[in-house]
Amino acid sequence: MIGTLVFAASAAAETAVAAEFYVVRDATTKKCTIVDTKPTTTTTTIVDNGTFKTRTEAETGMKTMKVCTSN
Repeated sequence: MIGTLVFAASAAAETAVAAEFYVVRDATTKKCTIVDTKPTTTTTTIVDNGTFKTRTEAETGMKTMKVCTSN
């Protein structure tokens, strides 16, 4: 029973850590998008402080970022 609780707690912790969304801007198209993994390429960059805990927060944040709304 203790093993089950430990497994459940670690699974919940992994889910909490993995739940990050990023507002990124493509250097070529100049368009912003929301992704669920931190960009590792040089063709996209995280906009402002574009790290959010939920997709809804990222969508709301993207609407207020000047570089994303000027297209």
